[in-house]
Formats: sequence, C-alpha cells, structure tokens
Amino acid sequence: MAGQSVMAAQRDSAPVQGTGRQNRLALISLTSLFFIWGFITCLNDILIPHLKAIFDLSYTQSMLVQFCFFGAYFLVSLPAGHLVKKVGYQKGIVAGLVVAALGCLLFYPAASMHSYPMFLSALFVLASGITILQVSANPYVTLLGPAASASSRLTMTQAFNSLGTTVAPYLGGLFILNEAVNAMASTPSADSVKMPYLILTATLLLLAAIFAWLKLPHIASAEAEADEVITGSAWQYRHLVLGAVGIFVYVGAEVAIGSFMINFFGEANIAGLAESDAAKYLTYYWGGAMVGRFIGAAVMQKIAAGKALAFNGLIAAVLVTLAIVTSGALAMWALLLVGLCNSIMFPTIFSLALNRLGKHTSQGAGILCLAIVGGAIVPLVQGMLADSMGLQLSFILPLLCYGFIVYYGLRGAKVNETLLKEQA
Repeated sequence: MAGQSVMAAQRDSAPVQGTGRQNRLALISLTSLFFIWGFITCLNDILIPHLKAIFDLSYTQSMLVQFCFFGAYFLVSLPAGHLVKKVGYQKGIVAGLVVAALGCLLFYPAASMHSYPMFLSALFVLASGITILQVSANPYVTLLGPAASASSRLTMTQAFNSLGTTVAPYLGGLFILNEAVNAMASTPSADSVKMPYLILTATLLLLAAIFAWLKLPHIASAEAEADEVITGSAWQYRHLVLGAVGIFVYVGAEVAIGSFMINFFGEANIAGLAESDAAKYLTYYWGGAMVGRFIGAAVMQKIAAGKALAFNGLIAAVLVTLAIVTSGALAMWALLLVGLCNSIMFPTIFSLALNRLGKHTSQGAGILCLAIVGGAIVPLVQGMLADSMGLQLSFILPLLCYGFIVYYGLRGAKVNETLLKEQA
C-alpha cells in the first residue's frame, strides 16, 4: 500500500553506479521483499478473528492489531528515513529485515504467555521493521535504472507485493485458523501462531543474510542542492492536503474491510462460514487488487487519472452499500469485489497529490507517507461502530471513505493555478 510513497520524491536523484546486469539481479532480489511484507501485512486479517476468539475481545479491542501495526508507519517513517540516509539503502534493507524478524520471534513468547498486550507489542516491532523496509526498498527500486521506466519497475515489484497479500489468507487460514479450531476443541490457545511466525522469523533472517552478502549497486542519496533555498511549504497546496486525506481514508477503508471480512462472512445472515473457510475468500479480495492493478495500468493510459479514481471510488461505494443493505451471497461477493476497485487508488491518489509540487515534492511525499496511519485509525473506529450498532451497519464508515475518494477524483485533485503562478 505504501509502496509508491517515496517514488516521486526520489526519481530525479543520482544515477545508479552499477551495470545493467547488476541492476537486474538487484531488482530480482528485491521482489522477494515486496512479496514477504505483503504476506506479513495480510496475515493481520487472519490474526484478528483468531485473537478475538482466543482472548474474548470486542471488535474495538481486536482492531488494536491494525492500530499497533499501522501506527508504526506514523511513528517510525521519519526515523527510518534518517537511518537510511545515514547507512544507505542496502544496510537499511538488512536492518528492516532483522527488526521484522525480531517482531515475528516475539510471537512465540506472546503465545506462551497467552498475553494480548504482548501480541500487540510484537506486531508493533514487526511493523517497524516493515516500515524500514518500505523506506529503503521503494526508492531503491525506482533508482535501479532510467527514470523513464521507474514507474514500470515499481509496478512490477508491487505485483509481487499483491501476490503476497493474495496467498497469505489461504495459507494463514490453513496453518493458523485450522490449527486453532483443533486446539480450541479442548482448551483455547494461541499456540497455533508459533510455528508460522517462527518460519517467518527464519525466512526474514535468511533474507537479511542474503542482502548483507549481495553486491548491490551503490546509489547516492537524493538530496537538494546545498545552495538551493526552498521557500514556502507543501501544506499550502490544497490538492496535496486533500490527497493526504485521500490516502488516509483509502488505506483505512481497505484495511478495515479486510480486517472485518472473516467475521462478516461468519454472520448467519451472510454466509455462516467458519473462520478457516472464510479466510480462503480473502484471497479474492486481495487478488482482485492485484488483477485490477494490471487492468488499471492499461486503462489509465487513455482515461484521465482523476476520472478513473472517481469511477473506482463510486463503484466501491455502491458495492459497500450492497454489503450493508442486502444479505447472503450478494452481500458477500459485493464486499469481495471492492478489492478490484481498490487496485489503482493508492498510486493514483499519490500521483495526483504530488502533481506540480516542484521543489515541495519531497515534503509532500513525506506528508502522504504519514497519512498511511489511516490504516490504524479507521479500523479502530469501525470496531467501535461494530460494537455499538452491529457489524454489518459499521461498514458505513468505509462507505464514507469511498465517498471522499470520489470527490477527490472529480474536484479535490485540481491544482490551484493562481498559487502556482505566485510560486513561479
């Protein structure tokens, strides 16, 4: 989701010091990172109903999983940027992998202690590592070759991120929820998470060792010229500020829907599915985002980005409305199809928000990256609504989020030409 947050800010930096073959090898290696952090992020959708049942949590309490995970983006993004600037992209990647591995390892004592606060602490550490990876790997990918093809390179690696989110629900349901069902036949236990997260720990440490050993091309950091005086602020651009709100509500809506989907499908008037069976359907939600990314990339060559964004937001709003007011298979598949609409939203909002910012592009990209904290706030608020008004009606919050995205695509993304002339 945050994969393209630093792309525009880094695009004009110094060229890579490496051969074409070295660049291709580095790019192939980096695809594994995009896959693994997509996989880990999507496992939260499996953890939420599992931990809710194990610890007898309310919807609000269970949404603390996403609050701690995406809260790390808000708290760690800026320190991670300073770290990467100091040690470089490659060492930043290694550091991110090691921190993420530590977070996965902490799941073992959390399960042994049967402690929900310990699980939340482990998730925060894990997400901190993922954040460092995001800040390190995304700009590195955009710089591995000509600036003209930076978008296509990042789109390709993002496809592997989507592949991770697509397979995670199925495997998570198989190895966590199925085992949990067997364990709960006697005594409720969180032990089913131990082995999957130990495997993830070993995988992340192996990747850290590989990236520490690889001879990756050196890239000089993108910095402003020492004598360049930057006046004003990115905050004065209305289309950027509204774009940050767009990123906030988009990430929040996407994460909230994925977080509540298993419980929603378990409702008697929807599908009455067991958690392990409902988890498999999450694959369609995240897989739709992967397919839609490729469709959108082709369609948006002929359709204006704002109109495409508004169209997808409108269809998503209609689908969420159907999920609220209907029942059975129609409500179930309407919610699943929202994933297809989500596909182009993040990169489109991001590019529209940074449009014609010029010397303020870097600051604008940082603002948009911080807005990813919507993934922490919106699911928590929906959890409160679910506890007070019922799970199905609580989806009115994502509906409002998509309503804002329609507005941003049609009107909010328009650039203030008067301000641009004053800044020229």
